[in-house]
Amino acid sequence: MKLLTFSTLFPNHERPGHGIFVETRLRQLVASGEVESRVVAPVPWFPLRHARFGSYGRFARVPAAEVRSGIQVLHPRYLLLPKVGMTPAPLLMARAMKPVLRKLIDEGFDFDAIDAHYFYPDGVAAMMLGKYFRKPVVITARGSDITLLPGYKWPGRMIRWAADNAAGVITVCAALREELLALGADPAKVVSLRNGVDLELFRPPLDRAALRKQLQMDGLTLLSVGNLVPVKGHELTIAALTELKEATLLIAGSGPELARLQALADQLQVAGRVRFLGPLPQATLRDYYGAADVMVLSSSREGWANVLLESMACGTPVAASKVWGTPEVVAHADAGVLMQERSAAGIAAAVRALLAAGPERAATRRYAEGFSWDDTTAGQLRLFRDVIGKAG
Repeated sequence: MKLLTFSTLFPNHERPGHGIFVETRLRQLVASGEVESRVVAPVPWFPLRHARFGSYGRFARVPAAEVRSGIQVLHPRYLLLPKVGMTPAPLLMARAMKPVLRKLIDEGFDFDAIDAHYFYPDGVAAMMLGKYFRKPVVITARGSDITLLPGYKWPGRMIRWAADNAAGVITVCAALREELLALGADPAKVVSLRNGVDLELFRPPLDRAALRKQLQMDGLTLLSVGNLVPVKGHELTIAALTELKEATLLIAGSGPELARLQALADQLQVAGRVRFLGPLPQATLRDYYGAADVMVLSSSREGWANVLLESMACGTPVAASKVWGTPEVVAHADAGVLMQERSAAGIAAAVRALLAAGPERAATRRYAEGFSWDDTTAGQLRLFRDVIGKAG
């Protein structure tokens, strides 16, 4: 099968961790030997590459094409209008991508279906392209595209249109499937296929004591992984240190909230026990997972949080907020604890409960081993065979 994977959520040379969950799922699918893929990962157009232009400057520095894990990835530009909002984004994206897809077809990659990720604007644009090129489209819902964006009039209308017209829809957790059905999606074509974890990459350290010493960890060490944005709730985890007097918190990630979070740590007089690690490559992140005592995730929204399984695969249990797909991930005492309330006090209580329960790290790893990519890959293959066969 020839699939065109379409999403703005895909890693690139400038942002190697951006949308890595999409790349990982695709890499596992291609490894089956039954799928050939090209990736079109659109990037907003910006004329200047200088670092002083922040994220827009980074967009300009993204290469037009690259090869990742043996897969050809194109990064064509589309017009994103600042301050205008997201209303015209799907149409602008689809218009810009038409010649790109036409060229791929003319050069011999006449794809059988479009594999789109994130409903708005990506999935809507993909659906427009699917209708234009007469190709079936499968859209994967990943989180806020279903839990948040349908609350806005125009995006909500277009998300429903894309779901109605897609040949198939994948959700990364059962909770998102239920939400899509509540929006009116046809249950016959919505399947829940959860993300897996790379059990070879994410594994327990051979010598945890030596690794903790190398990473300068001493005493109870909490790890929080995620972009420094409000939805991740890092401020709550920092505030929880006022109750967890013996704990040190390491935060891996980057984003616009850095200065505010640093100021909060100073204000609460816990700055000496908070370390901001910045963005980390996955191989380095694995070491921090394995060395930490507890991984804390205090998000207000999550579809399927890959960081939870990554931590568990390294033997470290989690304390997580009870949102959307997270209860499907943290479904056993060996995995960790769900917070009774999403607050600083709730985080502190969950950490204490987890430490009191004391799951064996080997048991946490065994729990994660139940989340390999095999079932998800098999589910995708069945779905794409079905939609391609019906379109044939």
